[in-house]
Amino acid sequence: MDNKSKKIGIVGLGVMGKPMAKNLIKNGFSLLVFDIKPEPVQELVDLGAEKRDTPAALAADADIIITMLPNSPHVKAVVAGENGILEGIKPGSVYIDMSSVSPIVSKELCEMVAAKGVEMLDAPVSGGEPKAIDGTMSIMVGGKKEVFDAMDDVFHAMGRDVTLVGEIGSGNVCKLANQIMVALHLAAVGEAMVFAEKAGADPEKVYQAIRGGLAGSTVLDAKMDRILDRNFKPGGPIWMHTKDMLNVRDAALACDAPIPLSTMVLEAFKACKCDGHVNDDHCGIIQYWEKLANVTVKRRS
Repeated sequence: MDNKSKKIGIVGLGVMGKPMAKNLIKNGFSLLVFDIKPEPVQELVDLGAEKRDTPAALAADADIIITMLPNSPHVKAVVAGENGILEGIKPGSVYIDMSSVSPIVSKELCEMVAAKGVEMLDAPVSGGEPKAIDGTMSIMVGGKKEVFDAMDDVFHAMGRDVTLVGEIGSGNVCKLANQIMVALHLAAVGEAMVFAEKAGADPEKVYQAIRGGLAGSTVLDAKMDRILDRNFKPGGPIWMHTKDMLNVRDAALACDAPIPLSTMVLEAFKACKCDGHVNDDHCGIIQYWEKLANVTVKRRS
């Protein structure tokens, strides 16, 4: 379906939302934007977007509304708070929340907008800022198939792998499963490389030796050079992954899912926060094991 004759409104122009908005413009969509910070709004206006002063005003003029915000409370405030989306949204619109939030909250939001005659999809993303910039994110979607199909061109303007996982909330269930696996991969890399360093082996050579075998992974290849270079400039910061793991905890509690390993990694993230590493890239979790072992994993030459 071609949605280029419609207006898309996006609320949230942060690390992920701004490049996503740029890709929508690049692909020929008409865009309305809102953010509490004026700088990214002006940057998008300079590229051809129109600004709106409140989420309500944006929703009143948009056919498709996208939110890309830090966490559940922010999304609920933008949707249901004063001057929020619910005050302006029109029957027949489509609301897509692309934030990473609790699946429980996704279902609550769906009920809110359904009362206004609006369909909703929850569609969190994976890939971090680099893939948001180049438009190759993975997008995990929950909602009705017919609504998903109608948004195909919108999603593919921002991402490459777009999958309908199931009913509303399933997108965020999938994202949290993804975040569990990434967190545990990062923890395994950190623990293994600190072990190698402590035992006297060169972690870089250990990495090269194992990367082609069963222990190899996308996470290992994406993060090992950054660890060796001590480059913890965030793509996905520790504070954000901690937030996701707290959502894992809450969702697991609601459905009685056991998460012993996730709980352990959450505690390591929290320890990193206490040590001042909250804005480091999530591969900086290795500093938790480095502190315990009193070593630093880095290139030897």
